[in-house]
Amino acid sequence: MEVGGNGGALVVNNKQRAMLPNKSRGEFTRNQRKDSEGLSESPDLEFEYADTDKWAAELSELYSYTEGPEFSLNRKCFEEEFRTHVCDKKWTELDAPHHRAHAMRMLDGLEVTAREKRLKVARAILYMVQGTFGECSSEAEVQHWMRYNTFLLLEAGTFSALVELLNMEIDNSAACSSAVRKPAISLADSTDLRVLLNIMYLMVETIQQDDPADMAEWRVIRETFRAELGSPLYNNEPIAVMLFGMVTKFCSGHAPHFPMKKVLLLLWKSILFTLGGFEQLQTIKVHKREKLGLPPLPEDSIRVVRSMRAASPPASASDLIEQQQKRARREHKALIKQDNLDAFNEKDPYKTDDPREDEDDNDDNDNSIEAETFPLERDEVMPPPIPHPPSERVSFPKGLPWAPKVREKDIENFLESSRSKFIGYTLGCDTDTVVGLPRPIHESIKTLKQHKYVSIAEIQIAREEEFQKTPLSGGEEEVEMCATELLYQGILPTLPQYMIALLKILLAAAPTSKAKTDSINILADVLPEEMPTTVLQSMKLGVDVNRHKEIIVKAISAILLLLLKHFKLNHIYQFEYMAQHLVFANCIPLILKFFNQNIMSYITAKNSKMLSPPPPTLNNNQFCWRNLFSCINLLRILNKLTKWKHSRTMMLVVFKSAPILKRALKVKQAMMQLYVLKLLKVQTKYLGRQWRKSNMKTMSAIYQKVRHRLNDDWAYGNDLDARPWDFQAEECALRANIERFNSRRYDKNQSNPDFLPVDNCLQSVLGQRVDLPEDFQMNYDLWLEREVFSKPISWEELLQ
Repeated sequence: MEVGGNGGALVVNNKQRAMLPNKSRGEFTRNQRKDSEGLSESPDLEFEYADTDKWAAELSELYSYTEGPEFSLNRKCFEEEFRTHVCDKKWTELDAPHHRAHAMRMLDGLEVTAREKRLKVARAILYMVQGTFGECSSEAEVQHWMRYNTFLLLEAGTFSALVELLNMEIDNSAACSSAVRKPAISLADSTDLRVLLNIMYLMVETIQQDDPADMAEWRVIRETFRAELGSPLYNNEPIAVMLFGMVTKFCSGHAPHFPMKKVLLLLWKSILFTLGGFEQLQTIKVHKREKLGLPPLPEDSIRVVRSMRAASPPASASDLIEQQQKRARREHKALIKQDNLDAFNEKDPYKTDDPREDEDDNDDNDNSIEAETFPLERDEVMPPPIPHPPSERVSFPKGLPWAPKVREKDIENFLESSRSKFIGYTLGCDTDTVVGLPRPIHESIKTLKQHKYVSIAEIQIAREEEFQKTPLSGGEEEVEMCATELLYQGILPTLPQYMIALLKILLAAAPTSKAKTDSINILADVLPEEMPTTVLQSMKLGVDVNRHKEIIVKAISAILLLLLKHFKLNHIYQFEYMAQHLVFANCIPLILKFFNQNIMSYITAKNSKMLSPPPPTLNNNQFCWRNLFSCINLLRILNKLTKWKHSRTMMLVVFKSAPILKRALKVKQAMMQLYVLKLLKVQTKYLGRQWRKSNMKTMSAIYQKVRHRLNDDWAYGNDLDARPWDFQAEECALRANIERFNSRRYDKNQSNPDFLPVDNCLQSVLGQRVDLPEDFQMNYDLWLEREVFSKPISWEELLQ
């Protein structure tokens, strides 16, 4: 008998256990577990989902291994510059005034006209934000000086100077045209850009780390810097908009030398720092619900997900075929053994002693009811059960992890169907009148209303409808100019191009993508000037390239997820605008293509080696943190795009996503499994009865782990939800709502002329200056003669 997917083990009764030889009981337990887990004995992955990996790991991912020699070059540039002013002391031995004085000298050095001198000073500054590691003896000391130097440089105004230099490099047409003409681009083509982006990334990454030991002055600097990054202070736009511009310029082919990994990492960390991570999102959501007068959230989703345990993955097709063969052999042998039961189970002397058959006989499968043949006859001859130590047992959950939710629309549909069934009339959106309905229906409505959940999005949609209905009497909408709103306003004009560019890079970095001549080259900041000549160098470069692609996937998945979640909280139509352009740019099949690989191999990939400095990080776990993080992010994006969208759910069905997603369940990590099960749940009713019948273990896991929507018939199909797939109609209706929202809130120049005030004063209308074209002025006399003097005018009628 199968029990819901938490433990995934099978129930073995005492009678079956008593029939086992003592020596094979442990073997039986192992085989039993092997079958129930689909021949996957891997333990649960000790992975804790967070905004970022550990600080040291995030710092090391900024660099490629081919950049290793540049660390000593940065140190050399700093020491040469430092020794011209201070001869007898190290940087770590100076006091604060001398530190500030040298930081100001470095800032002045960034403003010189000679490019070589500027680059040398920039390398010296990079060595400072790397923690002046040459003078430190431990990793903790390096991190201390990183933090100190970063705040010192930020206070001196270095970041603004770096943004100006970055703008100069972006607009450097000579470098762009040179890179376009080159057949092969290498690290040397992006040296200036890489140094600037390295400094900016390290500053943002260091400052966003909240250290309780920070001085009060540093806390003020940190909050000021956060506000400046998110506001249009740099080049009249948030820093993220400038970086998005770099991404689109790179994808258009006009700047193939841009170091895209560093740009994407800086873009991700600047969005994360200015808008906030997942903990901040939860806090903002709670405050918004309080402000709108909505009841509090039924549970903290972050805490619930972290407390969940992974389910055993379902068996693969080959495992199921093997189990069926074993089952057939067992049933055949059971019939033969039945003749010998009268001899009280004495061993047949003519039977061949094959240990493999014993093993097969002792093995079990996912359906222990079928395995137990002729139970009545067995009860007569089985010896009493032998006491034994308890083996792995299924731990039943005390309750489901999520509180059920019901939408207002669900209650309306339930009442409409009940009224039409019992009374024969409907009342539209009335959810209070229950006259004429039987008592059980009253109880059902009471239960539904107890679990009714009103989302922030529903309130926002209702308010937007009111603004559209009453544009004059509705009043002015108060828009809170938070960092999310400023970012949306900045990227609104070219958001479709930004989404296409990010997905192009994601496609190029996906491990399932094949090299094509027309695809973009994302390896400009990893390939060395001289290609490897030995096998060892080639292997190292291969590891570097794979790691480079993994980091790009990690950054893009985090950027898209953060933007979707923040836009959804700020206004639902901002989220829908971005989501719709992702769908139009084929994001759904792209993510499915990404998962159409051996996902266990991807998650356990070891494309890392020691790199020093910065502080070395070596992942000794059984999985790669960044790859598992990327997979969860992509699954969450797919959930965001398809939730409550029938046409997009049907896209999952049409693209045959079920077997791809089911393979992803082999990763024993609770959070990843949760989002896979959510995606399977929304399409279950369209996959057919046979699929549900042969995937009962997956259905059990969905029931146990995914939130229940009361009245949601996800486990079977009916006529209501088997409606035709009209993709265009749904998307066009949504697009019309989005365009009306964007036009009303942001398009102030092209307002509706019907709603503009009318000037009824004759003097002011006649007093307006009208600029006439030159040809009219030249022929003015002719016009007067033809239109005025030659036509009779009844002045009395005109004035009346």
